[in-house]
Amino acid sequence: MTTPAPGENRGHEQAPHFAQNRPMPNALPTFVQPCGQGVYAVDTGFVRPHFAAAYLMVHAGRAAIIDTGPAPGVPRILGALDALGVGLDAVDYVIPTHVHLDHAGGAGQLMQACTGATLLVHPRGQRHMVDPSALWAGATAVYGPEEMARDYGQVLPIAIERTQVTQDGQRLMLAGRELLFADTPGHARHHHCIWDAATRGWFTGDTFGLSYREFDTAAGPWMLPTSTPVQFEPDVLRASIQRLLDQDPQRIYPVSYTHLDVYKRQGWNGEVIEAGDRAAIESRLAAVAAQADQPEVHLRPNKLVIYKHVAMIMATAQRLGVTKIGIVGNEQFL
Repeated sequence: MTTPAPGENRGHEQAPHFAQNRPMPNALPTFVQPCGQGVYAVDTGFVRPHFAAAYLMVHAGRAAIIDTGPAPGVPRILGALDALGVGLDAVDYVIPTHVHLDHAGGAGQLMQACTGATLLVHPRGQRHMVDPSALWAGATAVYGPEEMARDYGQVLPIAIERTQVTQDGQRLMLAGRELLFADTPGHARHHHCIWDAATRGWFTGDTFGLSYREFDTAAGPWMLPTSTPVQFEPDVLRASIQRLLDQDPQRIYPVSYTHLDVYKRQGWNGEVIEAGDRAAIESRLAAVAAQADQPEVHLRPNKLVIYKHVAMIMATAQRLGVTKIGIVGNEQFL
């Protein structure tokens, strides 16, 4: 199923004034981080700096907003669009990955500002975007009214005619740039992820968990599953994560916080080697094969590694004459 291009402006709300498609300035605001190929992470300011991002995708003069953060972060998103020279009338889609308020709480304000945009939402989440009262009441019961007012602001309803539910496997064209929707329950049953073919990246909301760059080490990126208790289903979440990995992504765009390259680095006896550097791997395997009494070579792939990368190393080792090589520490390859 392919989503048609949005129709003419159907809204009647008065949007704030922002420049329309003017040239981009030399410097972006400090809360905007370019991710490459028309993708920008906007620090929404939720809780602390660099805690939760909204993503802007800009392509051929058109834009989509993937996850909005809570309502208090909307001025930053609008400011990012302005700084990028993208007019509010160029925003075609607002796409929350799911309807938890830290991901979709600002959708109503953005739809007011971007009067030609369509909200694309998981079928289980549409009613909560049209009438967010149950979402607000549930979150207030957990956090209390003071924290809700401070961190979440005001959640506005969205007219149902400006919403469209997505379907698993649905394809969307943003000015010729293809996006794909995948139903990814586990964190929540109203969760979908969005595949961007241009970057071979997934916008994962909370499906891929939390991954803060300040905790990364030479061993790789730090990640933690998000286990919100209401609809958390561990086995279902594992299946959703595996589905994302089966697409062989090169990049992940989690909301918390910002993008990571899936196969950026690999290790050899504690040494970091850039992924795809086959010459470096071959030279090390050749050195092992040249030894009269070869040492054992142990591969320890983590759960992010797909089989073809392991198979490449195994085939190279066999071709070079490495006789003692095995895989340890990962059940998926045993």
